Amino acid sequence: MSKIFSYFIAASLLILFFVNPVAAKKKILVFSKTAGFHHTSIKAGIAAIQKLGLENKFVVDTTIDATKINYQNLKKYAAVVFLSTTGDIFNDEQQAAFERYIKNGGGYVGIHAATDTEYGWPWYGKLAGAYFSSHPAQQMADLIVVNRSTIATQHLPEIWKRKDEWYNFKDIGTDLNVLIKIDEGSYNGGTNGNNHPVAWYHNFDGGRAFYTALGHVEESYTDPLFLKHILGGIQYAMGIKKMEL
Repeated sequence: MSKIFSYFIAASLLILFFVNPVAAKKKILVFSKTAGFHHTSIKAGIAAIQKLGLENKFVVDTTIDATKINYQNLKKYAAVVFLSTTGDIFNDEQQAAFERYIKNGGGYVGIHAATDTEYGWPWYGKLAGAYFSSHPAQQMADLIVVNRSTIATQHLPEIWKRKDEWYNFKDIGTDLNVLIKIDEGSYNGGTNGNNHPVAWYHNFDGGRAFYTALGHVEESYTDPLFLKHILGGIQYAMGIKKMEL
């Protein structure tokens, strides 16, 4: 009788091991296909996000293959990171699959050139929060951290002095929770005036979206401040942490 009981306990533990969702690490997909300009910093960005995954207990898969953007594959991931994607990267079927993924509670993270992507797909522009319009030469600028009560910004100074490639935007969404703005008086070439966000998040169409315009230069991906910034965005998009503290 004791042997039967032991077998029962062992079987129960095995069942719990295989069905317990807490036991499985969440996964993200880093997608970095480019159909326009290819950023040399993508390689450093992939390595940095993989390291963040190891340190924070989530799995990081990477691809440039748009055929992976199908719903059966996407539903395995808590979030998809568009790492400096550019141009027209999806066909109609892939666009529909990604929309379905977001509408079913998926997460989106856009880094830098993710807004220089899919200009002919208005839904994507609304998800990302804006479209890229232009940029001046790389230079130092003052970033104003307008909300420091979030997991993506709590570690940042109120004025974050930084060198990068500073995007100007068009079609900026009106539903964005802006985290960081850029002071156009601190550099040359800004065209958005006082309404010049460079990092934001919002709930969109059933899912979660975070975007940061930073990340053009390779040095970004060894900068602890920037890495913690994108980690917060990833964790929010994955649904494992709330953005607001």
